[in-house]
Amino acid sequence: MDIRIVDKEEQDNRYDLFDVHFHSDVIKTMVTPDPDIITQWISETESSHSGNRRLIAGLDVEWRPNFHRNQQNPVAVLQICVDRRCLIIQLLYCGSIPESLFNFLGNREYDFVGIGIDSDVEKLLEDYELNVKNVVDLRGIAADAYGMKNLKKAGLKELCNVVLGKEIVKPKSVTMGRWDSEWLSLNQIQYACLDAFVSSEIARHLNVGAAAAASASASGS
Repeated sequence: MDIRIVDKEEQDNRYDLFDVHFHSDVIKTMVTPDPDIITQWISETESSHSGNRRLIAGLDVEWRPNFHRNQQNPVAVLQICVDRRCLIIQLLYCGSIPESLFNFLGNREYDFVGIGIDSDVEKLLEDYELNVKNVVDLRGIAADAYGMKNLKKAGLKELCNVVLGKEIVKPKSVTMGRWDSEWLSLNQIQYACLDAFVSSEIARHLNVGAAAAASASASGS
């Protein structure tokens, strides 16, 4: 299985850069808590995403697991992937959340896709007042597209296998790890990147953006 991560060893204390290899794809991945870097990434992403294609962003969140009944750890990491560019935001360590992120997530012209994404965006709203406007759970779309009702309750591993024909690993040791750490491990960064990237790729294969654009056009006519 060709899945690996390469540290680009960028000499800038505001962010870290990595290449995450997933089979034939290479995802350019940035990890940062810096508001200015977040704004710059969003600006570059929006500028490069021209033409008629609707912007589709894979979205996922991570937080330190709650091991006690009354424990509610906040979202520690927000990952966003557009095409083959991924931004991993360490929300816990942001001095302030930039307005650009509120605007990006709230843009009704964009589609934010994931697996069980409704609970993720609800937690983002509760923890940081980040309101994600257009949310698409890929499970129902995949179930309808493949005539497989069981996909409505599938996880990312199963959807990746069915839709993309590829394997993805999700080790429990990483899933249940210390996402509130200031220094994420290479395994955590790879894991976070691929959750968002694979979601965006599944959406692309299911033609989610075209369907959303057609629906918006029909409602506006």
